[in-house]
Amino acid sequence: MNKFDFTDLDGKVLRCFLVILEESSVSRAADRLGVTQSAVSHTLAKLRAVLGDPLFVRSGQGLTPTERALSLREPVQRVLDGIKSLTDARPFDPLGEAMHFDIAANDLQRELIFPELLHRARSEGVRLSLGFVPSGVPDPALLRSDRCQLVLTPLPPDGPDIYQRHLFTSPLQIYYDASHRSPPDSWQSYCAAEHVEVRFSDGRSANVVMRGVDQSQIRPPTVILPHFGAIPAFVKGSDLISTDTTLMKLGPLAALDCAPLPFACDPVSIYMVWHERSTADPAHRWLRARVEAIAARLQRGAQ
Repeated sequence: MNKFDFTDLDGKVLRCFLVILEESSVSRAADRLGVTQSAVSHTLAKLRAVLGDPLFVRSGQGLTPTERALSLREPVQRVLDGIKSLTDARPFDPLGEAMHFDIAANDLQRELIFPELLHRARSEGVRLSLGFVPSGVPDPALLRSDRCQLVLTPLPPDGPDIYQRHLFTSPLQIYYDASHRSPPDSWQSYCAAEHVEVRFSDGRSANVVMRGVDQSQIRPPTVILPHFGAIPAFVKGSDLISTDTTLMKLGPLAALDCAPLPFACDPVSIYMVWHERSTADPAHRWLRARVEAIAARLQRGAQ
């Protein structure tokens, strides 16, 4: 008879289960967790024994979850959230604990906020480490799965368990190379120009933030890129243009010339978004306060 002990299901084991479920691969799960593949395989064997289900079956180069594994996703996440909430009332000193946060942000938010935040924290003696993933057009699952603990985006996901706070607003403008062309001076010339456009991994365009204009009239992009940092290499030395926020001039698009849009268009707001599980966590509150302080300074400087 197999010995059953539910206390074998500790937080690390449950976290490993969720990561395997998200990655569909023992090797990728090991990379994300920072452990060896054999450690992940050992944990999976323990889960199978305790839960009495194979949980994952091999399929091609990856793993396919069983129905039981899929049904456990939300209950396991709730258990982990409950364990984490036990630490929310702990005495907190930013100098007294090592902090790591995974953050979803695109080029602008990442470059404008987090280098300063990290450098200042380290100069104060705070043991802070950060990991980044592209936010694209974020889905609530990014936060619900705890794949990241904070999202900075102009397109905040919605949900009763998702919290958000406005950080700053930035108008859109044209970026171009003044040695090769003048900026468009009308809606018609803007639509006829050759554009560089960013599209995220899910296929959606970054131009979704252009509200209040009929984008169907704009010429299809000449160049499509996966991130904003690649724009200058294509615009510089050409007659291509890109449309992005004015704050991009402080970050990825600093090397380009810029001009106002020759038509009315709503400005872009950037939001900080997190899951309810992080609301009361003192380390997360510390991080949010630091992000807000830097964003407020950027907004004042842009006015």
